[in-house]
Amino acid sequence: MMMMIMKDKLKLKLKLKLCYLFTTHSHTHSLSLLDSFISIFTKQPFIPNSPELTRLAPTLTPHLVESVLTRLRSWKLAHTFFLWASTQHPYFHHTCYTYNAMASILSRSRQTNLLKMLAFDIPNSNCSFTPGALGFLIRCLAGLGLDQQANHLFDEMRVKGLCVPNDYCYNCLLEALSKNGGDVGLMEMRLKEMRGLGFEFDKFTLTPVMQVYCNARRFDEALSVYNTMQEKGWVDERVYAMLVLSFSKWGEVDKAFELVERMEGQRMGLNEKTFCVLIHGFVKEGRVDKACQLFDKMLMAGFVPDISLYDVLIGGLCRNKEGDKALSLISEMKEFGIQPDVGIVTKLLSSFSNRSMIVKLLEEITEEEDDKTVVLIYNAILNGYVDDGSTDEAYRLLQMMIQSKSSSGGEMNSFFCIKILVSPNTTSFNIVIDGLLKSGQLDLALSLFHDMQQIHCKPNILIFNNLINDLCHSNRLEESFELLREMEKAGIGPTHFTHNSIYGCLCKRKDVLGAIDMLKLMRSCGHEPWIKHSTLLVKELCDHGRALEACNFLINMVQEGFLPHVVSYSAAIGGLIKIQEVDQALNLFRDLCSRGRCPDVVTFNILIRGLFKANRFTEAENLLDEIVMMGLSPSVVTYNLLIDNWCKSGYVDKAMALLSKMSGEDRDPNVITYTTLVDGLCRAERPDDAVSVWNTMENKGCSPNRIAFMALIHGLCKCSRPTAAVRYLREMEQKEMKPDSFIYVVLLSAFLSDLNLTSAFEIFKEMVDLGFFPEPRDKNYPIAIDAILKFSKDDRTSSATQVLIEEGKIPRHCL
Repeated sequence: MMMMIMKDKLKLKLKLKLCYLFTTHSHTHSLSLLDSFISIFTKQPFIPNSPELTRLAPTLTPHLVESVLTRLRSWKLAHTFFLWASTQHPYFHHTCYTYNAMASILSRSRQTNLLKMLAFDIPNSNCSFTPGALGFLIRCLAGLGLDQQANHLFDEMRVKGLCVPNDYCYNCLLEALSKNGGDVGLMEMRLKEMRGLGFEFDKFTLTPVMQVYCNARRFDEALSVYNTMQEKGWVDERVYAMLVLSFSKWGEVDKAFELVERMEGQRMGLNEKTFCVLIHGFVKEGRVDKACQLFDKMLMAGFVPDISLYDVLIGGLCRNKEGDKALSLISEMKEFGIQPDVGIVTKLLSSFSNRSMIVKLLEEITEEEDDKTVVLIYNAILNGYVDDGSTDEAYRLLQMMIQSKSSSGGEMNSFFCIKILVSPNTTSFNIVIDGLLKSGQLDLALSLFHDMQQIHCKPNILIFNNLINDLCHSNRLEESFELLREMEKAGIGPTHFTHNSIYGCLCKRKDVLGAIDMLKLMRSCGHEPWIKHSTLLVKELCDHGRALEACNFLINMVQEGFLPHVVSYSAAIGGLIKIQEVDQALNLFRDLCSRGRCPDVVTFNILIRGLFKANRFTEAENLLDEIVMMGLSPSVVTYNLLIDNWCKSGYVDKAMALLSKMSGEDRDPNVITYTTLVDGLCRAERPDDAVSVWNTMENKGCSPNRIAFMALIHGLCKCSRPTAAVRYLREMEQKEMKPDSFIYVVLLSAFLSDLNLTSAFEIFKEMVDLGFFPEPRDKNYPIAIDAILKFSKDDRTSSATQVLIEEGKIPRHCL
C-alpha cells in the first residue's frame, strides 16, 4: 500500500514539473514573440511584407495582439500594427478585446476620425461583443464626443446579433448621450426600451438621464428624476453638483444656493472646479451676494482661491458699487500671499471717486511698474470720475497729467500725495472728452482736443467721431467740416458714422444741395446714408410745402446709387398728396414698384386716403386688390379708410360687409372702425343697427373712447332719440369722460324738436352749469337763445329760467 502511495506522489511531482516547464517555456515564448513584434514595428523604415513578419503571422493570438498594442508607445505605431493584424487571415481575426484596446488608444490620443472609422468597421466585421465590451467601446466614443456614432453602433450590434445589450450596456449609452448636450427624445426612447426588456433603473441609469434633462433646460423633468433618486438614496455629490450647476445656468441662483446648503447638511461638498464655475455664474447673473457667500464656503472647505477668482468677485462688487467689500477681499488676498494685479487695481479705481480711497489704492502700485501700466491705472481713475458724474475732477486730473510731461509733477504729487509721474495717452483723452460731451460741455471738450494736439498725442477715430457728432447735434456744421478736414490731414479715414453725423445735420437744416454733395462723398467712400436722416429731410421738406423738392432729392439719391427706403418714398407721396399733386404721387408710387421695391401697407394707406380726398373712389378701392396681389395684408387702417368713405358716400351695407371680412381675416376692428360705422348708420337713419354695432364693440372687448360716445350721442339725437342718447351721456360721465359743448347743444335741439321741454331744460341747465353757454359769435348761439325764449314762455320752466338769469348764468338781454 505504501509503495502505491509513493508511486502516485512521484507521478504527481513529475506532472507538476512538466507543467511548470511547459508554462515557463510558453511564457518565455510569448515574451519573445511580443518583443519581436515590437522590435519590427518600431524599426524604421517599417516593411509590411518583410519575411520576418510573414513567418510570425501564424503566431498571432488575441492576447498577443492586445499586449503588443498596449506596449507600443505611439498611437500611430499601434494603429499600423492593428491594421496589419487585420489582414492576417486566416491565422488571425480581431476580437472585442483587440478592438477595444485599439479604441482605448485612439480615444486617449484624441484621434476622433480614426475612432469613428473603427466604430463604423466593427459591425461589418461580424465580431461578437460581450455587453461589457460594448459598454467600454461606447464610453471610448463618448470621450471624444461621438455620442451619435455610439448610438448608431449600439443599434447595429444589436440588430446584427453581435451583442445582446444588458443594463450596464444601456447605462453606458445613456452616459454617452448625456455628454454632449443630449437628445431628450432619444434618451427617453432608450429608457422605454430598457423598461420593455425588464431592466431595473439604478443610480447609473438616472444620473445621465437627469443630466440630459438639465442640458435641455427641462426643469420639471430634471427635478422629478432628482426626487426619485432622493427617495432611493442615490443622490451623491455628482448629482448635487450637476443640479446646482444647472440651476446656476438657468439663472435660479437662490435655488442653486439652497442645494449647496442641503449638500452641507448631508456632509457632502463641492469640488474646487464646481465652486469656481458657480461663483463665475452667480457673478454673471448679478448675484454677487450669493457668489461671496459661496466663496466663503469654498474657503471653509479648505480650497485656496487663485487670483482669477478674486478678479471675478472684485469686478462684480465694483459693478455693484460695493467698493468696501471689494477692498476687504484685497486684504484677504494678501493674507494668502496673493498680490493684486493691475487688472484688479484698475477695477477698484474705476469704482471710486473718493480721493483718499484712490490714494490708498495707488499705494498698491510699486515703483517698478512701467509707464504703460501706470497710465492704465490713471485711466481707470478717470473712468471712475466720469462714471460717477465727477467730470470736472476727471478734467482737472487730466490737466495735471498733461503738465507732468513738461514739469516735475509737483501739482500731481499734491493731488495724490505720492510720487508717480505719468503722461496721458489717447485713451485718457477719449475718456474725459466723452464725459465732457455727455455732460453738455462741448467747448471744454474741444479745448481739451486742442491740448491733446499740443502735446503731440494723436487723437483716434473715436474722439473725432464723438466731437463731430456733438457739433452736428449743436448745429455747428462748419466746425464739424473743419474737424473732418483735420481727420484727413492726420491720415484717419472717416467712417460711416462720421459722414452720417454730418449728413444728418444737413438733412435737419433742409439743405438739399449740401445733403446731395455729402451723398456723393459717402458713395466714394462706400458708406451708406442712414435711412432716418434721408426720411427726416423728405418729411421736413414736405411739412414745409416743398414736396416737389423732396421728390427731386429722392431722384438724386437714386442717381448717386442709393435706393431710398420705402419710408422716405411714403413721406414724399404723403407730401405730394398734401399739396394736391395726386397724379405725381401715383407716379412716384409706380416708380417705387418699378425699381423692385415693394411698398408697404403704410404707403398704400397714404395713397388710398389721398385718392378718396380727391374723390377718385374707384382708383382707391382698386388699390385694395393691389395690396393683396403684392402678398401684403391690408391693415386695420386700410379697412377703416374704406369703411369711412363708404359710410360718407351712403354705402353703409358695403361698409358693414367689410367689417365681417375683417373678422374673417383676423383683423380685429378697433374703436375707430366701430365709431365710423356707428356714425354712418346714424347718418343713414338706422339707429337700431348703430346700437347693435356699439354692443358688438363692447362684447368684443373694444372699449369705446370719448369720440365714440359723442358720435353715438350725436347720431341718436339726429335720429330723434334724445332719451336714448342721454343714457349714453350718463355712461360717458361715469367713465369720467368729458363731452364737448356741442353734445349738449345737439341734445338740447333734439329735445326741443321732440317738444320735451322738461328734459330739454335739464340738459340746458347742465350745459350752463358746466360753463358751456355759447358765445354770441358761436354758430350754436341762436339755438341757445331760441331755447331760452321757449323756456321762459312755458309754465314748467319759466321760473327756473328767471333764476338762471338773476344768477348771471345766462344773458339778461335774451328775453
